[in-house]
Amino acid sequence: MEDLNLWNERDLARREAMVSRSRDWRNGAVVYQVMVDRFAPSLRLDQKAHLYQSPRRLRRWDELPVQGSWDDQAQVWTHEVDFWGGDLHSLCQRLDYLQDLGIDVVYLNPIFLSLTNHKYDTWDYHQVDPTLGSRAEVAALAGELHRRGMRLMLDGVFNHMGRRSPMFTSAQADTASPWRDFFRFRPEPPQQAIGWLDVENLPELNLEHPRVQDFIYREVDSVVQSYLRQEQIDGWRLDVAFDLGFRILHELTRCAHEARPGSAVIGEIWNYPEDWHPAVDGVMNMHGRAILMRLVREQLSPRVAADMWDTMVEDAGLDHLLKAWLVLDNHDTARLTHELPEAHQQRMARILQFTLPGTVCLYYGSELGMEGGPEPASRAPMRWDLLCEENPTLQLHRSLLALRQECPALRWGDFRRLHADDLFAFLRRTGSARETVVVVANPGEHERTRFVQLRDSRIQDVTILRDALTGREWTAFAGGVEVTVPAREVLILRPDCSPSPGGYHRYRRLP
Repeated sequence: MEDLNLWNERDLARREAMVSRSRDWRNGAVVYQVMVDRFAPSLRLDQKAHLYQSPRRLRRWDELPVQGSWDDQAQVWTHEVDFWGGDLHSLCQRLDYLQDLGIDVVYLNPIFLSLTNHKYDTWDYHQVDPTLGSRAEVAALAGELHRRGMRLMLDGVFNHMGRRSPMFTSAQADTASPWRDFFRFRPEPPQQAIGWLDVENLPELNLEHPRVQDFIYREVDSVVQSYLRQEQIDGWRLDVAFDLGFRILHELTRCAHEARPGSAVIGEIWNYPEDWHPAVDGVMNMHGRAILMRLVREQLSPRVAADMWDTMVEDAGLDHLLKAWLVLDNHDTARLTHELPEAHQQRMARILQFTLPGTVCLYYGSELGMEGGPEPASRAPMRWDLLCEENPTLQLHRSLLALRQECPALRWGDFRRLHADDLFAFLRRTGSARETVVVVANPGEHERTRFVQLRDSRIQDVTILRDALTGREWTAFAGGVEVTVPAREVLILRPDCSPSPGGYHRYRRLP
């Protein structure tokens, strides 16, 4: 009787954990990253043409970004001030597309007032750059997304500002300036500002100073809190969060949660993710990305890659990694089509991104197969001409997005590594056999037939396991399944728990 009670307690705890995870929108969501200037052509270009005066340049939508030259007068690279004219208004016109895809969260690259197109050189956090819109339009976008059951996150660049910020120009010119304490200056003459990565255009904020903390996140009218309270955004992605450190991140996250309970704070942290939660709700899981890229390139054996992923889950904690953003490409990397030039590599990486624990982060246009090398080529305007039913990359993404919606285990289920020397295999489960998903990837150049252990005691013997993408079937036997995985393919196996035509139901008494 004691063993039965123990099983019941364990089963109840698992069910409670799944219910709790399912109620938190941050677990296993699908995030769509947008550079507003590059996403949708503006319908108001004539009204704002004056905003693109030199050194800014307005490009045609069919032009591609190219590496520029250094502009001594503006003190930026010329490609940093090339604009394509997209704005918040034009983004709003394309929300049907994002909703139809099955996107949960729209994440915007920085939108604050600044000189450049990327806007990581903020002049004024409390103003939206007029080329993109206004704070009222941010609120309108958030409201429209909420009406559709979606959410909005902004990019918070709180480690540094831009050299042309009025705050910084005042601080640099006058040691008695009220903004002097907001920045870090070298003690030796001529007391030049310390820039992020020693870049002069990005003077670092003095985040240890109480006034800076009040301004950025502690006060009700601070940058972090005001957008959460007034515009009703749902969270922040923090640029170079690794430079903010544990204590400041923890305080910022606490203040964000007080301003809007349930909001998300995601840190751009390229490090091993173990200790960064709960200082942030989740990291951008670039370590997970590194494992996947090397796996599909055959630079890591499937067994070692599985060991690494299993260790990361154990060290960082599943509840952290479910909120962490698993990224394959973004504005800081080359696009996936460039990083992984072979179609089978792209397909395997994308399937694994959608089935491993974490929040999927899609970079605008990647679902259409957009191409582009390192920045600025990776920041090209959206290729709406690729949006057609014949696009195989789009069809794959639609299938994966639909599967993600259908399968709770892929969004918030437990993770169990499955043992295989030359296959990358794992299982996601919620406690109901009907929702279990088994994933088996073969990155090698030869077909593999292997017996894979099924680490879910609820999967009954002789259950049919059906591949979600091809419909191929295998049969469970004695707690495992012998599968044949073609070269460079991934199986996504789901158990068929339906009764037989004659009425026999193997799962009648199981959850």
